[in-house]
Amino acid sequence: MSLLGLLNHLFNFVLPALVVGFLLAATAPLLMKKVQPHHSWLIQSTINSAAGLLVLLCGMVFFGRDGRMATYAAMVLACATVQWFTAKAWRG
Repeated sequence: MSLLGLLNHLFNFVLPALVVGFLLAATAPLLMKKVQPHHSWLIQSTINSAAGLLVLLCGMVFFGRDGRMATYAAMVLACATVQWFTAKAWRG
């Protein structure tokens, strides 16, 4: 596999976690109107993306390959839980 092919595979592996983390941080103020965010959307999206990437890595280890729907469902659930928990914990 060439270097470009390896970078393509890594980018396609990380991209779902980045997109879900960014979209969740961007839409959180619309969905959680009573909670004022204490951090910028960039920090929130970074935390959400890191949680999603961790779930994707665990799913790849558990199932032996990536791209399983159960892994993607767990990623969305983990990102939403992290977003909810950080909003509640940072509320003060």
